[in-house]
Amino acid sequence: MVATLPPIGIGTWQNSDPEQCADSVRTALELGYRHVDTAEHYGNEQSVGEGIERAAVPREEVFLATKIHPVTGGLTYDEVIEEADASMNRLGVEYLDLLYVHWPVGDYEATATLRAFDDLVDDGLVRNVGVSNFDIDLLDEARRTLETPLFAHQVELHPFLPQPELIDDAQRRDYNLVAYSPLARGEALDHPTIRDIADRHGTSPARVCLSWVTSHDNVVAIPKATSRRHLEDNLASNELELDENDIASIDAIEQRKRFVERDGAPWQ
Repeated sequence: MVATLPPIGIGTWQNSDPEQCADSVRTALELGYRHVDTAEHYGNEQSVGEGIERAAVPREEVFLATKIHPVTGGLTYDEVIEEADASMNRLGVEYLDLLYVHWPVGDYEATATLRAFDDLVDDGLVRNVGVSNFDIDLLDEARRTLETPLFAHQVELHPFLPQPELIDDAQRRDYNLVAYSPLARGEALDHPTIRDIADRHGTSPARVCLSWVTSHDNVVAIPKATSRRHLEDNLASNELELDENDIASIDAIEQRKRFVERDGAPWQ
């Protein structure tokens, strides 16, 4: 069985203030987070690395993930090798726990791109490989191409974009589905169903959303947070257990909205 990620990690997209980013990562780790997610495209890898360095947590206890972007770096074989090295230098680490293909666009080509990922694993520089923003056909192609088992697929997932097909695939194929924007950019927190469940449990809407996301087998969440209060609130979702009626009520939300789009995305 694939190794299991912690249910809640810290996302760092749009955490662009260097000091705030470093401090939020440090705070998260000292609160108990162990999964830190960043990306070359976020422009904050150096700050994330500084936060990890400042935290009173051994590096080997931190599961660190980053992503190679087809625009800022490129996804040809040589570019993947070069950009993985550049990411490690910015992060100040000697290895990556997880490296993703950020988007299957631009010069992404499964054979050349993923051969580089396999070689990085063989060289001990990357421990696990993942993809992000793929569809089922691209996932199948990636699995056929990789020699290394696919460890994770990162996608937008929240009550307005529940992604049942991708959840089913992750469960059947036994890899981690990592949910970004799990609070729907905050919009899900105001939905009447979410608020009603939060009121009945005496908890926050954020905890309800995150508990719903992680109630699915093989699914973890990486909400972005910068303040200590939000970091604590998100992590406390681990302690909330929704009942079957709660989950069914959220599943029944009909509103559908995708917040992250880009030219060439496979769902377009």
